[in-house]
Amino acid sequence: MSEFDLSNKVAVITGGSGTLGTAMAKGLSDAGARVCIIGRDIDKARRAARTISTDATRAMGLSADVTHPDEVERAAEAILMKWGQLDILVNAAGGNRPEATTNPKQCFFDLSPEVMRSVFDLNLTGSIIPSQVFGRTMAQQKSGVIVNISSMAASRPLTRVVSYAAAKAAIDNFTRWLAVYMAQEYSPSIRVNAMAPGFFLAEQNRAMLVDAATGELTPRGRAIIDHTPMSRFGDAEDLIGTLVWLTSDASRFVTGIVVPVDGGFSAFGGV
Repeated sequence: MSEFDLSNKVAVITGGSGTLGTAMAKGLSDAGARVCIIGRDIDKARRAARTISTDATRAMGLSADVTHPDEVERAAEAILMKWGQLDILVNAAGGNRPEATTNPKQCFFDLSPEVMRSVFDLNLTGSIIPSQVFGRTMAQQKSGVIVNISSMAASRPLTRVVSYAAAKAAIDNFTRWLAVYMAQEYSPSIRVNAMAPGFFLAEQNRAMLVDAATGELTPRGRAIIDHTPMSRFGDAEDLIGTLVWLTSDASRFVTGIVVPVDGGFSAFGGV
């Protein structure tokens, strides 16, 4: 079990103040890592850090917009000044916008290019920029791990979420490309992988899956459960085991893969 130990490691997680991000950050901390949560809202980032540890030497929150290189650079400088190293990057910042999805009142032909571009930027560019900034430090150290957060929508395009699905499909491709690049150009001890969560209830999708008034599943929520062999939505804690594996020496010969954490959704054909 010592191979899963993250003691003496420094981890950064973008989007770490959200439901899933905070759970993943706590999982890294429980495995021994010092953790920095990066989010656009500094108060939320700091609150999330305090839920992980009240010890400021173990967890901290910083603010940065992951689509702005200068803000990510400043965050990296603060982390290196405090802890002197960077071993793990989890690109968990992402999400969708209602204006970028199709529905009975909004067809594909009416979607605004600007709104769709904002979804691409948040999910794809918002993973590329931190990978450039923090990856540069890993290249200098000749070691490190990057974990991108993909989605079931990347490999099995889902209705409505056209912009989000396209952006996450690009994340899968970027993950594989960067894994090869970092290993060949800098060090085979720099690994890049991704996790593809199935359906987890979080702030951004709850209204789409659960009726707020009754607490019952919406038709979309019911369709998802019917196509998930484990017959439930994921809990945030379900991501931790895979994340600790991918960021620890237990997966030291694993790079360039996308791991589904989906209750069997990707394996089920519906019949």
